[in-house]
Amino acid sequence: MTGSPVFGTGLTVGVYAGALWLHRRCGRHPLLTPVMVTIVVVALVLQAIGVDYATYAASAAPVSMLLGPATVALALPLVRAGRGLQADWLPVLVSVAVGCLVGIGSVWVLASVLGADDPLVLALLPKSTTTPFAIGLAEAIGGPAPLAAVFAIASGVVGAVVGPSLLDLVRVRDPRARGLAIGVSAHGIGTARALQESTTTGGWSSAGMVLNALATTAVLPVLVHLMRG
Repeated sequence: MTGSPVFGTGLTVGVYAGALWLHRRCGRHPLLTPVMVTIVVVALVLQAIGVDYATYAASAAPVSMLLGPATVALALPLVRAGRGLQADWLPVLVSVAVGCLVGIGSVWVLASVLGADDPLVLALLPKSTTTPFAIGLAEAIGGPAPLAAVFAIASGVVGAVVGPSLLDLVRVRDPRARGLAIGVSAHGIGTARALQESTTTGGWSSAGMVLNALATTAVLPVLVHLMRG
């Protein structure tokens, strides 16, 4: 039964539906972000019944197949925000460039200070891009792709949970700035959270996610080559 798509898909969808209800019931508390709650609950269930991750992943394949279409669907709010992006193209590009370099540089500096080994560093570097990009980039620079996927998901969850509150703390109110910051740092998971604020915030977050993924894809392999050289 645990190898059947009914198990993995049913468990994932059922837990997520419950997490979504709980999130709304508790006033959308950031610590109860549905994605994070679902990850924790599913992990606990698998641990309790003794099912390994490989078995669960195979049975939840239908859900995994929807990752691509779900990511593409985020283009809709991006299209809606298109005119605003064109009008402010220079600050948008500067913000994305800075966010991309800070995301990569902060990982490199912290890893050097803490003495992390190369595979861990290479898996961490693409963490601010959405999971499919993180996997591809990790493979391109010689890092472990599965670990890169874990770090990308974790980065998105943390960004979705902490990002909006941090922006409130520093008094960033403009939905465009909020969306761009969330998208650059927390990619798809953060964009889903940004859409809960408004379509404008979600659209700019989607733009930040896409542009940061493109910037990181162009910059990261070159930086890794220079650092190794």
